[in-house]
Amino acid sequence: MSQIKIKEALFRHCELFVKKRTETVQEIISSNQKALQSETKSSAGDKHETGRAMLQLEMEKASQQLEGIAIMNQILSKIVIAKSGEVGHLGSIIITDKANYFLSISAGQLVAEGKNYFAISVSSPIGKLLLGKRKNEVVVFNGNQIKIIQIL
Repeated sequence: MSQIKIKEALFRHCELFVKKRTETVQEIISSNQKALQSETKSSAGDKHETGRAMLQLEMEKASQQLEGIAIMNQILSKIVIAKSGEVGHLGSIIITDKANYFLSISAGQLVAEGKNYFAISVSSPIGKLLLGKRKNEVVVFNGNQIKIIQIL
């Protein structure tokens, strides 16, 4: 599999990750809206108000998650799959002696061509270290030396 094919596969995994998160959060919002609408005032007024307040908090939390998802979509829209270079940048695959990284969004461990990659944000601690680095450079993360073997 070519470098571009691997990047495309990792990128699609990230898009799917964002899509699933969006669907989950939208389901939570929809469920909470239905619960808010169906809740009727009972003789136990305080209990009713507490329930409504809890649902409102859940709605606010879900809205914040949607904002985070929007940011992830913005980051993905800036990735140019065909772009490669000698310096780690958004959209780079960085092969190290410890692990393989895809500088994109924090989507966890992904598999492409039978190899494991970690989709990491450029604003994460390890992402910040790898950003702007070149082949054969060494970074220190959590007391471990990590040598960059290749940048795709």
